[in-house]
Amino acid sequence: MSGTTSGLRGAVSRICLGMALAGGAVTTLTLATTAPAWAQDFRFNQVSVTGTQRVDATTVLSYAAIPRGQAVSAGELNDAYQRIVNSGLFETVELTPRGGTLVIAVQEWPTISRINIEGNKRLDDDVLLGLIDSRPRRVYDPLQAENDAAKMAEAYAQRGRLAATVEPRLIRRSDNRVDLVFEVTEGRVVEVQRISFVGNRSFSERRLRNVLQTRQAGLLRTFIQADTFIEERIAFDRQVLTDFYLSRGFLDFQILGVSSELARQRDGVFLTFSVREGQSFRIGQATAESAIEGVDAADFAAALRIDSGETYSPALIDNNIARLERLAIEKQLNFVRVTPRLVRNDAAGTVDVTFVLERGPRILVERIDIEGNTTTLDRVIRRQFNTVEGDPFNPREIRAAAERIRALGFFGKADVETRRGSSDDRVIVDVNVEEAPTGSLSFGGTYSVQDGFGLSVSLTERNFLGRGQFVSFTYAGGVDNTEASLSFAEPAFLDRNVRFSLDASYAETNNANNSYDTEVAFAKVGLEFPVSERGRFGITAGLGTTRMFDVGTASPIIQREAGRRNTHSIGYTYSYDTRRGGLDPNTGVLLRFGQEITGVGTTNQILRTTAFGRAETKVWNEEVTLSVDVEGGALTPLGGATTRATDRFFGGRNVIRGFQSNGLGPRDTASANGDALGGNYYAAARFESEFPLGLPDEYNITGGVFFDVGSVWGLQDTAGAGGAVDDSARLRAVAGFSIFWTTGFGPLRFNFSQPLVTETYDRTAGFDLTISTKF
Repeated sequence: MSGTTSGLRGAVSRICLGMALAGGAVTTLTLATTAPAWAQDFRFNQVSVTGTQRVDATTVLSYAAIPRGQAVSAGELNDAYQRIVNSGLFETVELTPRGGTLVIAVQEWPTISRINIEGNKRLDDDVLLGLIDSRPRRVYDPLQAENDAAKMAEAYAQRGRLAATVEPRLIRRSDNRVDLVFEVTEGRVVEVQRISFVGNRSFSERRLRNVLQTRQAGLLRTFIQADTFIEERIAFDRQVLTDFYLSRGFLDFQILGVSSELARQRDGVFLTFSVREGQSFRIGQATAESAIEGVDAADFAAALRIDSGETYSPALIDNNIARLERLAIEKQLNFVRVTPRLVRNDAAGTVDVTFVLERGPRILVERIDIEGNTTTLDRVIRRQFNTVEGDPFNPREIRAAAERIRALGFFGKADVETRRGSSDDRVIVDVNVEEAPTGSLSFGGTYSVQDGFGLSVSLTERNFLGRGQFVSFTYAGGVDNTEASLSFAEPAFLDRNVRFSLDASYAETNNANNSYDTEVAFAKVGLEFPVSERGRFGITAGLGTTRMFDVGTASPIIQREAGRRNTHSIGYTYSYDTRRGGLDPNTGVLLRFGQEITGVGTTNQILRTTAFGRAETKVWNEEVTLSVDVEGGALTPLGGATTRATDRFFGGRNVIRGFQSNGLGPRDTASANGDALGGNYYAAARFESEFPLGLPDEYNITGGVFFDVGSVWGLQDTAGAGGAVDDSARLRAVAGFSIFWTTGFGPLRFNFSQPLVTETYDRTAGFDLTISTKF
């Protein structure tokens, strides 16, 4: 659209207003006026628009809104100019009065021909392009380009490159087209060079640093991502640090602030946590009190599991509240709430706790709505609730269900909230989840001095077909053995708190230390269910077969045991684990006991009994870990059955450190290879202490000392190559020290041992190195 031009009489002055925009574009308002300019009014009979290509001229006129034939002030022209500029459609805008015509000259933003990213090495183009909203064949938007650059810079910041910058640049092409180029300067990773604490008196900086997810930069900083500074991680660190202190009785603990100071070279951050510990409290008296008419508190007081002198912790209180509320339901008392009332005695450092039974509001759960589970079935989430539609509303139970949903590990986010239902006495529970990857393919490696290198491949799915089922296939091979296994588990068999498992495996062993080979195959099913708060009971049944072959140069005892046997089995196990409750963060006890009859349906039935116990505690401000393991086993032949080497127990570094594989126990020393025969009985006790060595925390190196004692003994057939084999219960003892090094490749353990009590035919190992990793 074009218009006519006419000159203005008198002296003419030009007033130009400029505005810099993104991409270097400038818009200009040029007014041709007679002096004085600020008093001049204009009248336009015609408005002309030039320079439009994609945008219609009427669109420009609608933004300008200049009346025809009426007086227009310079201010009103400036307003029209601003409206056109703010439309975001044009790179340049110029308003020029020419007599009775106003000429609006515009230049539209160019079209993006293509988008390139330059200078990026740490993040691929596909990753960065997936973050931006600018697209080829769309009109270039400078504000959008700036936002895209900010998103890329944020992606680098999330990976610890706070100094990274991204600048959008334009390369002009013909036909009003441009190439949009994002120039990236990645900078260096900003590491956490030091984590300090101010105000801590009860725990050392070393102990508190181990609580945090953020780590200091160490020797393997290239592989350990936890030492990269990520601001969002600090919020999580604050929470876990608070939980750490609260679980140890520090009721008044506060984090006063977290400061981060950037190093002079801008490649590191110094973090300082300012805390106020307060004092640690223990339980004084714990009682129950009823505020409900007709309800006797004595039964509830008897159900408490809380002792005077026990360290106060929120978990301890919550577990007892849950216990009392379950008891109320068993007594058919609905809408009962248990409220803890705390009375502090600062002088004595104790807290008296009274659990008050109160009548809560009569509110029912109307329904439970689940959203976001694109893979996981609704019933997998619903079974985490002990509450169903129509039950009394219990806020504590809803919170506990939310924690169980998060503990599944199936979701990146799991929010559980409540809202008013169809009436004031109804609530709706909303569950909003985001699915997370649950499958993994891992390749692993192991190494030990005796067994050499080994490789493994594992394919695991923790949420098979969205049903919450576990499926795993593993193949492992070493110098002397090969093993393949398949496992399946349903954690809620028949929608009950019963775990169903199915395991199958096949293993071949070419014993480098013995003169025979073995082949073992079995398939086993099992059911496991809770029998107490911390106890579980399981039953198993299986089919199996074992074969001993290539026994030509083996001990005569082994030769008489050669051949194939069916090892069908039935059995049971019981376990007790105080670590599940987490009530004492410094002490845990694990007990296991099991019995299994193998050879069911054959003449070689053997009762296999095993027991294991472990206790662990932290002392000296939780700097030192003390642990003791006690285990043992016995084989009892039933009827005229006889045991074989594939049935018996063997002693090695897994039982007592300082010995080679199959290094202790009955041995036919007169045979060609001095074959280890194993024993029908074994017992062992292992004592260990792990402590810091005074090295910087970021090295992840600690030390330990250990003392092991035990034996393997008992044979039915002792007629070896050179006469009777010694199968007596002769005690062995070993002492030593260990170096633990947690690396980016996996945990390394160096054991240096000195046998104290051995037999002449034992095979010892003064040094052992173990590596285990996944990659």
